[in-house]
Amino acid sequence: MQMCILIFVGNNGETYFNTAALVSCVQNFPKSRGPVVGILKGFAGLSGAILTQIYTMINFPDQASLIFMIAVGPAMVVIALMFIIRPVGGHRQVRPSDGLSFTFIYSVCLLLAAYLMGVMLLEDLVSVSHTLVTIFTVILFFLLITPIIVPIALSFSEEPRDPAEEVLLPKSEQQEAGKPEQSDQEHEVIFSEVEDEKPVEVDLLPASERQKRIAQLQAELFQAAAKGAVRVKRKRGPHRGEDFTLMQALIKADFWLIFFSLLLGSGSGLTVIDNLGQMSQSLGYDNTHIFVSMISIWNFLGRVGGGYFSEIIVRDHAYPRPVSMAVAQLVMAVGHVFFAMGWPGAMYIGTLLIGLGYGAHWAIVPAAASELFGLKKFGALYNFLTLANPAGSLVFSGVIASSIYDHEAEKQAHQHHIQLQMSGLLFSGLYGQDEVLKCEGSVCFFLTSMIMSGFCVIAAVLSMILVYRTKIVYANLYGKSRT
Repeated sequence: MQMCILIFVGNNGETYFNTAALVSCVQNFPKSRGPVVGILKGFAGLSGAILTQIYTMINFPDQASLIFMIAVGPAMVVIALMFIIRPVGGHRQVRPSDGLSFTFIYSVCLLLAAYLMGVMLLEDLVSVSHTLVTIFTVILFFLLITPIIVPIALSFSEEPRDPAEEVLLPKSEQQEAGKPEQSDQEHEVIFSEVEDEKPVEVDLLPASERQKRIAQLQAELFQAAAKGAVRVKRKRGPHRGEDFTLMQALIKADFWLIFFSLLLGSGSGLTVIDNLGQMSQSLGYDNTHIFVSMISIWNFLGRVGGGYFSEIIVRDHAYPRPVSMAVAQLVMAVGHVFFAMGWPGAMYIGTLLIGLGYGAHWAIVPAAASELFGLKKFGALYNFLTLANPAGSLVFSGVIASSIYDHEAEKQAHQHHIQLQMSGLLFSGLYGQDEVLKCEGSVCFFLTSMIMSGFCVIAAVLSMILVYRTKIVYANLYGKSRT
């Protein structure tokens, strides 16, 4: 019971840190949501490998010291940064150097992932001295603090203001002198009326022509409302792309499409991560920890890459971001097939595909949710969506995978028992009272992997339905920047 309470407190603490950093950074960089989410979630996924390397250097004599380090270390970091990480003024402005800055940080991320992969493989395969481990850890610290060069360099350089930047002014300065605030509310209601009353074919027009038609319709509604010819309806609720509360989002089909797509996709990936040790042992691999380290690296690269490539899709093509999630889910479906077949080298390929696809979910989903449902209540929306991860793991890993594995293990144990009886090496009734069930061969996870592959295909279909439903939203959000 005590252990359950400690795990509950620890996991919830991680959620608070995650939410505070993610929400603040997405609000500070609303024009680069994909890269920001990908980098943050990537480092969150890589934190286990980083702390392991630090622990290896310090070389504590007992595990209690490791728990103490994990408990105190993150808390000290949070206390030191609690007044720095926050939404700041001017967060909607876009710097011309943002692309170069994110490219530099991406390069550091790739270098860090490659470095950790090499260090972990070297420490697993070769006996490394403590001095060399210390050198490895010092280099790791250097790579971790390298991205701080970006804000330091920007703080000492003044960039010319881009005319396309959005200038943030106080609300009083945005309104015309002597014009009451009610007029802005009327303008918002009129615009909402335009969205409701405009013909369907308007959305199919090119961006420039569509804006002209909407402006014309809005002007007509202004005149009609002023003459009393029409009564403008009050806005019933936000449209996609505006700020939603959690309760408003829960009644939207798009929100549940994201949720169930995430549940099926990330749940199947987490099932592999939870059972990776048994899967590798069943296929005859002894060093199971190598695959655990590898999937951690691929997970990191999936998060970073998912944010990067999904941003290219929305920024350069104004296409819905969930299409990249559908691609990631199809990649995971192929990875599950490799696990099911059990071919030579399948563990390496399957680990690569599952790690990349699973990691990509956690860069794409938060960014897509913030685009469709706004940033005002993004923390509540994001944390509700993360419930899909443990829910999927509970059903897929705790029920499906474990039940099928136990069934196959019992079947193999029974067959082995019969063979021993037939050979006269075992007396009847003496079998297996204290023997641990163990399954060998690709059959152990064949059915589970095929089921997970099917779930990933269904998740990809749900993502494509979401893509179809949100094409207009993304065209309005990102189409203007391309024209």
